[in-house]
Amino acid sequence: MADYTYEIEHAPSFASLKVRLKADQTLMVESGAMAAMDSHIKMKSKMKGGLMKGLARMVSGESLFISEFTAEGKPGVLFISPGVSGDLTYYRLEGNSLIIQSSGYVASSPSIQLDTKFQGLKGFFSGESIFMLKASGTGDIWFSSYGGIIEIPVSGDYVVDTGYIVAFEDTLNYNIEMLGGLSFRGLKTGILGGEGLVCRFTGQGKLWIQTRNLIPLINFLNPFRPVKSDYRQE
Repeated sequence: MADYTYEIEHAPSFASLKVRLKADQTLMVESGAMAAMDSHIKMKSKMKGGLMKGLARMVSGESLFISEFTAEGKPGVLFISPGVSGDLTYYRLEGNSLIIQSSGYVASSPSIQLDTKFQGLKGFFSGESIFMLKASGTGDIWFSSYGGIIEIPVSGDYVVDTGYIVAFEDTLNYNIEMLGGLSFRGLKTGILGGEGLVCRFTGQGKLWIQTRNLIPLINFLNPFRPVKSDYRQE
């Protein structure tokens, strides 16, 4: 059961989080995600976990600082908006851990520990961030996606394109691999089929994927971005 009373509004395209804080209740929020709040709610910026953990979060795509919001003396309402358009979902940690794709963190209980998980060569070869965020402890957490979110209960073996992973429980193991196998035939199938590296999950646990991939959108928009030669010389 959640420690907070909350509503997820405008999902799945432009989801935002509305949290009703009890008197003197505190919520940790990704820096810059607060959209609006009652005037008596107080905000502090903290480098949660100290400088090294703050720097680690920064290289994973999150902010160096995390904002702390407290409804001092009486209940208050806080509106939170993620950085990109898409969906948002809730998860309850009960002493376990959740791995979240970089920049997916939205908000959490103060009791949740946030650490950066280095993916090593898995991340480098996947073409995605080589860092992910690891949330652990007991409490509430919210994370967001680009596009809608689909929850998948994995039992055994499951394959996901690396660009669509949002989060997964730490009970799942994963490996980056070539779709069709590491061979000339597999490489040919991947290139011609528009697919390439995928993440193979094994074990028991929940996995969340998003219905859109941000990288193809960036590639689509890239030819239209202004370049220096477009500007007329004065």
